[in-house]
Amino acid sequence: MRARGLSNLRAVMAPVASGMCVMAAAAAVLVPTLGHSSGHGEPVRHGASAPAAPHGASRPGAVPATARCTAGNAAESLRPSSADGPAVSRIKEKGQLVVGVDQNTYRWGYRDPATGKLAGFDIDLVWAIARDILGPHPDVVFKAVPTAERVPALQRRSVDLVVRTMTINCARKAQVAFSTAYFQAGQQVLAPKASHIKAFDDSLRGQRVCTAAGSTGESELRRQRHGATVLTMPNQLDCLVRLQLGEADAVVTDNALAAAQTAQDPTVELKGSPFTDEPYGVAMNKGDTDLVRRVNKVLDDYRDGGSGDSPWMRAYRTWLKADLPGIPGPPSPEYSD
Repeated sequence: MRARGLSNLRAVMAPVASGMCVMAAAAAVLVPTLGHSSGHGEPVRHGASAPAAPHGASRPGAVPATARCTAGNAAESLRPSSADGPAVSRIKEKGQLVVGVDQNTYRWGYRDPATGKLAGFDIDLVWAIARDILGPHPDVVFKAVPTAERVPALQRRSVDLVVRTMTINCARKAQVAFSTAYFQAGQQVLAPKASHIKAFDDSLRGQRVCTAAGSTGESELRRQRHGATVLTMPNQLDCLVRLQLGEADAVVTDNALAAAQTAQDPTVELKGSPFTDEPYGVAMNKGDTDLVRRVNKVLDDYRDGGSGDSPWMRAYRTWLKADLPGIPGPPSPEYSD
């Protein structure tokens, strides 16, 4: 069966010789341009990519993540600032913000079939950052970036930011810079309700487990696969489709993403408990320390102490509360300097 709530998947399902269907999502292509938003935020399609900023060495003040990052302080980031440094000035000179996002993850970053617009919790945060830097009617270019291409896209400066349910960890902080955490999730197993799979344990033995290439789930399965056969796909939604087609027996992904997938398909459920901590952060090029501080300033305003009227809580109620109830507020920021 197809994932409920994403009827637009019809446009990205391609028949194969066997008569079955496989995902051919646009997000599987290397950083394709999805749409160009201008004026009042109306996404419209366009063919050309936004001009990339020139490559450059890390700027003075960059944090040597490899020297100081540990599991206990991985979520620490630079203190917030509203100053216009080199990276923020570059964005203002371009007159647009180029952001790597997901277009296939329900509730987080997906193309609403009713409107054709990108929507979700991550997309709301993109607009908040863009308005802070560029003003009330910012020009934003959204680029769909597969999971494994998030870091390369930032290193190539194909995008200014990645806002795509990206977990902050030390391995990634050696390659890119992160904001403070804006959401706290954890890896968990998703499987059919009728499955004998119980959790991320030996009940996976002999099963086909799907996860996104380059994800934390892939790292955990590489560390301990519990006797399972591991399948990797460009995006997590591809794994849900494999599960629906009977080509996988379970999915390992963030519980925040899995909860949205259960909303799309009521025949699947989360199994066991989360077995990792997954703080999501906005990712940037390591040299763009002023942009990191600017995004952290936006996040401070966005959290607003976790009050019921904060932008974060409004986004949570709109996109996530139905599938992830009981979250009292955003994670508290942790700073390294």
